[in-house]
Amino acid sequence: MKKIEQVLDTVMRFLMAVAMFALLVFGTWQIFTRWVLGSPSTFTDELLRYILIISGMIGSAYCFYRDEHLALTLVTDKAKGPFKVALNVFIEACILFFVIYVFIYGGWKLAMTATNYSSVMRIPMKVLYLIEPLCGILIVLARLLKYVQLFTEKKGAK
Repeated sequence: MKKIEQVLDTVMRFLMAVAMFALLVFGTWQIFTRWVLGSPSTFTDELLRYILIISGMIGSAYCFYRDEHLALTLVTDKAKGPFKVALNVFIEACILFFVIYVFIYGGWKLAMTATNYSSVMRIPMKVLYLIEPLCGILIVLARLLKYVQLFTEKKGAK
C-alpha cells in the first residue's frame, strides 16, 4: 500500500514540477520576445494558458491526495460520535460522486466529442480536455488510498 502511495505521490509531484518548469521557460521566452526582440511569440500566450490550467488541475488532485484541499468544517468540527462518522461518510460519498460524474464521466464525454482545435497552436482540444478525466482518476485513487489507510489503521489499532 505504501508503495502505491509513494508512486502516486511521485507521479503527481513530477507532473507539477514539469508544468511549473514549462511555465517558467515559456513565460521567460514570452517576455524575452516581447521586450528584447520587439516581436512577441504567438504560440506562447496560448501555451502558457493551457499549461496553467493543467498545473491547476494536477495541483487540485495533489491537494486531495494530501488532504489539504479547501473544506468547510464548521458543522463537522461540532459534530460528535456516530453523527460525525455518518456525516463524514456522506461528505466523502458526495465528493466521490461529484468527481466521478463531473471530472471523469463529464470530462471524458467532453474530450471525446470535441471537434475544435486551439486557435494558434492547432492542437485538438480533445487532447487538452483529457486532463480533466486524468485528474479525476488521480483524485479518486487518492481518496481510495486514504479510505484503505483509514480502515487498516483502525483495524491495526484494535
